[in-house]
Amino acid sequence: MNAPHPLVIRARSLADGLLVPHAERVDREGVPASHIEEVKRSGLLGVSAPREYGGAAAPVSVAHRTAEILAGACCSTWFVQTQHHTPVQTLATSEGPVRERLLSRLASGELLSGVAYAHLRAHPRVPVRVARDRGGWRFDGSVPWYTGWGLNDVMLLAGVSDTDEALFAFTEAREQPGLRASEPMRLAALSASRTVSLELDGLWLPEEAVAVRMPYDRWAAADRLRTVNANPAVFGVAEAALSLVDEETAVPLRARLSEVRGRAYALAAHAAPDERVPERLALKTQAYEVLRTATTAAVVSVGGRSMLLTNRAQRLAREALFLLVQGQTRESRTAHLHALTG
Repeated sequence: MNAPHPLVIRARSLADGLLVPHAERVDREGVPASHIEEVKRSGLLGVSAPREYGGAAAPVSVAHRTAEILAGACCSTWFVQTQHHTPVQTLATSEGPVRERLLSRLASGELLSGVAYAHLRAHPRVPVRVARDRGGWRFDGSVPWYTGWGLNDVMLLAGVSDTDEALFAFTEAREQPGLRASEPMRLAALSASRTVSLELDGLWLPEEAVAVRMPYDRWAAADRLRTVNANPAVFGVAEAALSLVDEETAVPLRARLSEVRGRAYALAAHAAPDERVPERLALKTQAYEVLRTATTAAVVSVGGRSMLLTNRAQRLAREALFLLVQGQTRESRTAHLHALTG
């Protein structure tokens, strides 16, 4: 058997030594900056980043496993840091000056980035508009969800232009002229992730802050393919839930989890991104079913104590609810509802 990748070992050490022992407190009080500093030092923020910029360029299997470990240990901390990987991947394919300015700092963990682009999926409604202004770009509108406020150093912000282009640019993740944040939202799960809404009223960013400009339809087609695969965090939280269940109950559920995970990852690895989309969505739905069963089994096994906010089983069950809708699109919602109704 091959030895685990060094980043998998670091993820497990971080999970066992820090994240798991404090997960219930974090769930109630919020992800502390000290957790993020440990994630930065671990090298995990560069798991998929190019080597020439200080990243690990690790196989996708390593990215999957580290995500499972972090999500199963403390889903709130996982969710804050998982935002970072999209900006890294965006810069890795960008040709603008912002790549040279930021990519090595993100890959090394010197900086943590958040994202503000899920609102693009509301198209043809346009929550955030961008327009040419003074040699740069002006952003106006509302970002409904932004995770990691007060923890992130920078953010990747997106909007749509009058010519139906999707534009992505980097700015500092702080209040500034034209950018104001709400108070952190109280959520049924992952309130600890410091999620806010952002109001944009004439936020101006220079041309050199732009990472990507492309026709909206082209971006949406690529985004659709990114959201049809099962989320590794689903398997991580399910695995954590099964650790709370007696072995007689856990064995068949672990077998089912392993089977669905193996099929989902194999399909994502070996088929072209636009191939077998219905099968990918079906496996994504099956992963949710495994998650629901595992977290329900944990709650039932623990009994009445699972109603305490200090109990791990109820936290995992609430995190499972969150993962049902995280990154949800109309297509994934339709496929999931169709599966639920037979």
